[in-house]
Order: sequence, then C-alpha cells, then structure tokens
Amino acid sequence: EGPRRARGVGAAAPRACPAVRLRRRSAVSPQVVERCVAAAGYSVGEFAALVFAGALGFAEALYAVKVRAEAMQKASEAVPSGMLSVVGRREANYKFACLEARKHCESLGIENPVCTVSNYLFPDSRVIAGHLQALEFLQENARKYYFKRTKMLPVSGAFHTRLMEPAVEPLAEVLKSIEIQKPLLCVYSNVDGKKYMHSKHIQKLLVKQVVSPVLWEQTMHSVYERKQGTEFPYTYEVGPGNQLGAILKQCNLKAWKQYKHVDALEDEEAAET
Repeated sequence: EGPRRARGVGAAAPRACPAVRLRRRSAVSPQVVERCVAAAGYSVGEFAALVFAGALGFAEALYAVKVRAEAMQKASEAVPSGMLSVVGRREANYKFACLEARKHCESLGIENPVCTVSNYLFPDSRVIAGHLQALEFLQENARKYYFKRTKMLPVSGAFHTRLMEPAVEPLAEVLKSIEIQKPLLCVYSNVDGKKYMHSKHIQKLLVKQVVSPVLWEQTMHSVYERKQGTEFPYTYEVGPGNQLGAILKQCNLKAWKQYKHVDALEDEEAAET
C-alpha cells in the first residue's frame, strides 16, 4: 500500500462509546485501525480518542465521563448560562464583543460576569459561552460586532469556561484513581492543540479542558501540518453525525478530500442483523 493508504487520522465525535467499537467491527479495514498515526476528540470525545489510543481503559473512561457530566450539569444549574454559536465576518472582533457583553452584565448588577470564546471551530466561526444576559446582548447587537449569524445552542450551561470550576475537583479525583498509560499513538489535546506526552500530562489537561476553550481549529492545523507536496492521510470521523468533517472542510480542504465518516452504531446494528 502507498503511504496515503497506510496511515490514517481518527477524529472522535463528542461521544465516548462508538470509537472503541470500531476495533471490533467496522466497514473500515483492520489495517486502517492498526496503522492509525493520530487521534483527536472534540470535548468529551477526547476520552474516546484516548481509549482508542490505549491510554485509558474503556470502563474507567466511561466512569470518568459520567462523573464529569454530572459535575458539569450541577455547575450549570448554579448560574443561568449558555452557549452561542457565531459565524462572523472577517472584521469581527470576538474578544471586544465579549468585553462589552461583560460590561453590559455589570450594568445589570451581575458580579464577575462570564462571556468568552469557548470553542474555536474554524475561521470566522466561534462558540461564545457565559451568562445568558451576555449572550442575549450579543444577539441583539450582532450587526455591531459583524456577526453574520448567531444561534443559541441547546445546552444547559457555559461549558469550557470558568463557570465550570465546580466540576474540576470531582473529575480530578476520578482521574487520580484510574490508571492512565502513555498513548500508543499521537493524541492531540483540546487545551493547547498539541500532542499528549505522558500519563500525568493527560491527567492534568483533561481536568483543565473543563474550564478551557476547545481549540479545535488550532488542533486541526497541528494534525495536518506537513511539508508542501506531502500527501494527506485518510481521516475517519467515528460516531454519530459528521460535524467534525464539516469543520475539517473549512479548516483544510485538502485534508478533507481524504475524509470519511464511520457511524459505529449503524455498523454494529448491521453486523447484528
């Protein structure tokens, strides 16, 4: 096989289970799994990527995800907050818009308001998270900040911001109690877009990820950085939906041309019938 067939990049969707099922039965050839050179997961999908890479056990990762979800939900209930998807023009200044939204919240009597970019998706696309009053302010003043399109996401809180700080300790305690190995292949972190180096590094950044923005656009640039003329590997998005593929197309069109979506749940159902 040529170099492009021999190597693959896996992207785990925001769900923990399907990426591991790919090992057992999939329309993708076993050689693709064995020769995979890198993996990344969006938000909670990072746990799936680490399981796939052999850094976390499946049962332990599932338990950690459960604790993480419950703790983040509890943090969400403490403050009326949410997330706003934004597609902006080239002139858009997200930091300035968030600053003015926080000032608006302060004028309403809200102490230490939160409004910040929580997800970097692709050029000119961000998710802003924080107090609901701040997000409503941004929607009402979208034209002023050169936002072409805004949409409130159907989530219960401002994930990947400091409003999730109450969830940090429960997750940290769980991760201290489970065995974490050095990944068998490169896994890229949401926190800084760089490769995990060792088990302590994984433990530290998985906790930090809860209150840090998801640098997915930056991660895509890190994964596909290569000398001009070098062929791109095949990329497989594993799990329900193809949102990560749509983002990849915006970040790197050449890499996207070697992209394929694998719905592991559908594949498993087909194997059982």
